[in-house]
Amino acid sequence: MIRIENLWKIYDTGAVQVKALRGINLHIEKGDFVSIIGPSGSGKSTLMNILGCLDQSTDGRYALDGINVESLDDLKLARIRNQKIGFVFQSFNLLSRVPSIHNVEIPLIYAKVKGEERKRLAHEALEKVGLGDRTHHKSNELSGGQKQRVAIARALVTSPAIILADEPTGNLDSVSTQEIMNIFKKLNNEGATVIIVTHEDEIAAQTKRVIKFKDGEIVSDVRQGGQ
Repeated sequence: MIRIENLWKIYDTGAVQVKALRGINLHIEKGDFVSIIGPSGSGKSTLMNILGCLDQSTDGRYALDGINVESLDDLKLARIRNQKIGFVFQSFNLLSRVPSIHNVEIPLIYAKVKGEERKRLAHEALEKVGLGDRTHHKSNELSGGQKQRVAIARALVTSPAIILADEPTGNLDSVSTQEIMNIFKKLNNEGATVIIVTHEDEIAAQTKRVIKFKDGEIVSDVRQGGQ
């Protein structure tokens, strides 16, 4: 699903070069459940941005679902983001005065899915995250945990190749955190490839594989029981 070879990301400010990623090699198979963990400045967020086609590497190769991402122009990258990647962010990134179902429909609008089919798929996605009875609630009427569930429904509505979650439980209490992790586990058990960036060991402990970053390099890559 993901193949990264000798990936570098260097930020050149003119006065100084910051080597955010230093020759990373990483393979992630379809259906894996991976956490990427490390301290602030370790390179994990830089890698997430590259995996999500929000940024490009300075050197190296990144292939997603058999597509060589490095060779794509901006239009094709946008299409990959919409069709192949489902994003879940710490801050939810929902439209506040819009019903849940319309928030979930947004990727389908970009994908030019027709109205009735769009509503059906959005409703199915909300059902998957346990919010079938909240389709017409606006996000400012939902709890933090419910908002993140809407965000997960939006991420999975296009049946993406991978779900990328960046600190998805960072703004949640412990009960909501576990509810969100249980949803990710369920999606993974159904075949979704899930990658979570986190700084919390207790979150990483629930995934199948933990990749630790330090100073722009992978310092450990451990397969564990998880779930």
